[in-house]
Amino acid sequence: MDNYLVSARKYRPATFDSVVGQKALTATLKNAVATGRLAHSYLFCGSRGVGKTSCARIFAKTINCEHRTPDGEACNECDSCKAFNAGTSMNIIELDAASNNGIDDMRAIVEQVQVPPSQGQYRVFIVDEVHMLSTAAFNSFLKTLEEPPSYVVFILATTEKHKIIPTILSRCQIYDFHRITIQDMIDHLSYVAKCEGVTVEPAALNIIARKADGAMRDALSIFDQVAASSRGNITYQSTIDNLNVLDFEYYNRLLDVFLANKPLEAWMIYKEIRDRGFDSQFFINGLAGYFRDLMVARDPSTLSLIEAGDDAKQAMAERAAKCTTDFIYKAMCLCNDADLNYRVASNKQFLVELTLAKICQLLSSSSSNGSHGEGQLKPIQATHPRTTDNAQRAPQTNTPPQAAAQPKPAAAKTVAPVHATPAQHIPVAPPAQPAASASIYGRKNATTLKVPSMHMNRTEHTAASQPTASSQIGAKRETPFPLSAFESAWSTYIATHPKSHILINTMRVANPTHKGNGLFTVTVENEMQHDLMERSKPDILTFLRDSLSNDTIELEVLINQGDESKYVLNDRELVAEMVKESPELKKFIDDFKLSIS
Repeated sequence: MDNYLVSARKYRPATFDSVVGQKALTATLKNAVATGRLAHSYLFCGSRGVGKTSCARIFAKTINCEHRTPDGEACNECDSCKAFNAGTSMNIIELDAASNNGIDDMRAIVEQVQVPPSQGQYRVFIVDEVHMLSTAAFNSFLKTLEEPPSYVVFILATTEKHKIIPTILSRCQIYDFHRITIQDMIDHLSYVAKCEGVTVEPAALNIIARKADGAMRDALSIFDQVAASSRGNITYQSTIDNLNVLDFEYYNRLLDVFLANKPLEAWMIYKEIRDRGFDSQFFINGLAGYFRDLMVARDPSTLSLIEAGDDAKQAMAERAAKCTTDFIYKAMCLCNDADLNYRVASNKQFLVELTLAKICQLLSSSSSNGSHGEGQLKPIQATHPRTTDNAQRAPQTNTPPQAAAQPKPAAAKTVAPVHATPAQHIPVAPPAQPAASASIYGRKNATTLKVPSMHMNRTEHTAASQPTASSQIGAKRETPFPLSAFESAWSTYIATHPKSHILINTMRVANPTHKGNGLFTVTVENEMQHDLMERSKPDILTFLRDSLSNDTIELEVLINQGDESKYVLNDRELVAEMVKESPELKKFIDDFKLSIS
């Protein structure tokens, strides 16, 4: 019984015409041989399994052939060709630079270069994975590579051209090998199956070709694996079972539930996929590729971008016709986001399920339709009646989150008393209605207060203090409030902005004084505090108006022109004063290592 030979070796190309998927490149090499225009060094670049080493051997065999055919192929009849086919040719030396990458290995090659060929015209040195050579080995090889003897030809092969030093690249003719197309692989596998007497379904060959990822050697190895497991009858089902490939039908089912807006059914299909042992990131990447194919299938002019048979392309085009371009684009964005976030997600299953739900929501009716690839959820309706007298008023959508989220605490300990008129309740008007509402699913709202420039224009101050246009919407609120409520709201604003140190200290020492008709004056000590209060006034007014349901509240910021106002100590200054009065307190603080946070 003959020894079994794997297909990758048995059907390895022996002529230029038998090289798969590199027609333009092999035609160039054949022309160079036919015209005798041979370079002394070549560099073959490309991914694994595309034919670099095979072409190097065919080229070496052909240039030494004594009776080449009219189309530039080796005759396989002369002594040189027979020696090459038997593996006994002394004119072809191969070196694997991955395991022989030192300077001593390269010096051995340089020494062999000095020996002329015993048979034929050329000695050919094939150095595979040349990018693995050390820098010292490269440098020792430079001179020989640039000016070798006339009978020497170097063929260097690499999968990573970017790792080769420029001085080597400049001395070689560079040939870039392309990834082999799906159709070329299918045609070659069909030829191999016919030669081997194996029956095979075209859909199975498509799966094998896709799995090979552009490498013909890998495709032949996978073909042998599937043929062995299916006993010479390769079917689509046996192929996906043997290779653990996710059936395309799962993606078709998912598309149907996406279009029907059924997220729970999408989750059930995802569970089936997980139960079959498929990795979630592999699944989400496959889904992204499926949507990509749908996108190109919408236009007949781009249908060729799908690497599949004609029947599969037509089926994809029919499915793509059910989808809008906007839906497919947003779905691709969601899949891409899920892939980017997958590694850092603590609950990866939830991440994928959320992505599937968002894709389902893309076609749902919504009050807003963003363009950022996010599913739009229907707004939640309020279930409790409004307590305000004006039930038809436009809803408030820009209330600061601090006012809504935190209860009103008691007045801050250092806030100066409010000076007011004898009136017990102050009639004032409704707060400014906001220009836009923040989505409950969007970013958190936050008020950021910055110290303004000392040279800020007064006109800008005036403009900044004016109510926004949104305050013009709807009826003004004029709910009466006691002065204690104003003082409490003032203190609450201070308590909810602990990080705005300069602002809250300014508000603590300022003396809000009621002048009537909702107008309060605030006295500060210097220009910087004045500018800061003017810049912050819109936020403060919005907070006060919303807290007191009164839109007639106004603030006027004045600079103290008389005696210095009473200075209110901050926390650290207060402790320092207490330590001065009670030295024992310092010892207590030091013993217990206390600090002010």
